[in-house]
Amino acid sequence: MSDEVRMGDAADQPQAFVLSDENREKAQAMISLFPEGRQASAVLPILDLAQRQNDGWLPRVALDYVAELLGIPRIQVYEVATFYSMLNLAPVGRHHVQVCTNLSCWLRGSDDVLTACKNVLGIEPGETTDDGLFTLSEAECLGACVNAPMMQIGDDYYEDLDAGSAQAVLTALTEGKTPEPGPQNGRKGCEPAGKLTSLTDKPAKARRKKAPATPVEKGGA
Repeated sequence: MSDEVRMGDAADQPQAFVLSDENREKAQAMISLFPEGRQASAVLPILDLAQRQNDGWLPRVALDYVAELLGIPRIQVYEVATFYSMLNLAPVGRHHVQVCTNLSCWLRGSDDVLTACKNVLGIEPGETTDDGLFTLSEAECLGACVNAPMMQIGDDYYEDLDAGSAQAVLTALTEGKTPEPGPQNGRKGCEPAGKLTSLTDKPAKARRKKAPATPVEKGGA
């Protein structure tokens, strides 16, 4: 396999990258969690660290830097960076809007949510607004199926969406506000939207079983 990896436009690629002193300390702490010779196991969290430092994306020089830091071939870092969808190999907007369109969310109306996002932002999936504020993406399962449909923006999950609530979240962000993450339909966490439908009986009092008598208690030797 070639060391070449398809990334953002050449014009976007910086010429150098280095972790800040603070992030380098964090990276060393991550490496120390693994046995000697297994430092490659820290590649994913360190890539995330580098991405956060670099405005949400990883240029080629950042991948090479991480490979050198860990003492592993560059191709091993490229394999990780091109596999995980949370790692971005091209610039993204300040707010990376990832709408889940996998099965659970699709069945619950993710098409309407995605359409609302396209209408509000004026872009298609894979595009970034002209002001650099928003990038829109379709995502595979983000692990919040019980709160479908949902979208992830940065580190926050916005769940139990419909077209109206998705529009409200994005509108708040465009106005510089911080919308409350979590369910957008008023329910708490992933509890039932209405009343409980299962496990409604109070648990019976547990009866303590008396342990059988030991030979000493029976008077035996």
